[in-house]
Amino acid sequence: MVHFMPRQHWIGGFRLALTLFGLPYTVCSSGVRPAISCPSGHPFRTSQTIRPVSTSCCKLYMTSVSAMPFSAAPHVKSRCAQYPGSEIKRFPVPDEKVDWSQDWPDYDPVSYTSPSVAKKPEWADPDIGSFSPKFNTVDGSVDRTSFEGSYKVENGKPLNPHGRTGLTGRGLLGRWGPNHAADPIVSRWKIDAKGAKINHSVSKQPILQFVSIKRKDCGEWAIPGGMVDPGEQVSLTLQREFSEEALNSLAVSPSERAKIHERITKLFQSSGFQVYKGYVDDPRNTDNAWMETIAVNFHDDTGDSVSELPLQAGDDAGQVQWVDVDSSFPLYANHSHFLELVAKERKAHW
Repeated sequence: MVHFMPRQHWIGGFRLALTLFGLPYTVCSSGVRPAISCPSGHPFRTSQTIRPVSTSCCKLYMTSVSAMPFSAAPHVKSRCAQYPGSEIKRFPVPDEKVDWSQDWPDYDPVSYTSPSVAKKPEWADPDIGSFSPKFNTVDGSVDRTSFEGSYKVENGKPLNPHGRTGLTGRGLLGRWGPNHAADPIVSRWKIDAKGAKINHSVSKQPILQFVSIKRKDCGEWAIPGGMVDPGEQVSLTLQREFSEEALNSLAVSPSERAKIHERITKLFQSSGFQVYKGYVDDPRNTDNAWMETIAVNFHDDTGDSVSELPLQAGDDAGQVQWVDVDSSFPLYANHSHFLELVAKERKAHW
């Protein structure tokens, strides 16, 4: 995902008041998703045991996905040399010094909080010292708990549960500590003119397609998603973000809006499964602020739901289209790993 915090955007402080359900709206976090030259994300533990979970909006089927990556693989993108959207260079952190348990007297991280955050928009916390947040708990309307469990607080500031990043402060993120998001993975089967599933020529497994957006800020393809509003249920966030980012539901006629509402409600009320829940190795992370997410797959198995709706790019999406799920297709952050889990769950080509 999930945090309950005033709206912060992945592409800046732009805020929309109207959504499909009349709820506040946000996409991404306070900053941008610039193109960062970093190795791909490391694998995460997972099992495919599924258990049902009820929500007031939709029924999710959750995989037993671990929130923690393998301990032997420290975060990578969170240590990229240049912080996104700035000229700030991180203090170099070698793999063996990432863990906070490693004594490092010479560690001298750069302190940086983006001007967009320092201007104190409604989706961002004030500076530590001017207020006293309650970490590891729900602090008023803001959920400061972490999917990783209890995190340490040092000198009044939370410490990234995955270790050093070479930069303190909040960077582009609005919240001290965890900044929670939700990523809806909407998929369908690739079919031929007769409606039969198309199998991959090598793996002989059916090919899945998913809705992918190409971000305007960095040019990378990604799963549409965004931050969770204060007090908002994750199920609503997932449906809202898909509508706004992928279907551009905020810029259509009332009749078209009604059609979209009916179709996506049908899909998001169907059974899905939680693909991932936990820390995200994101280039915006700092020692004191980091991204966490819940990724849920909603599959249009019969192809009569959102599969038939014309896709339009909305919000920060430059393009949007159905993309074949394949290991060779590069995606932002850990999104490729999420798609790999979906393919395995659906017994599809990867």
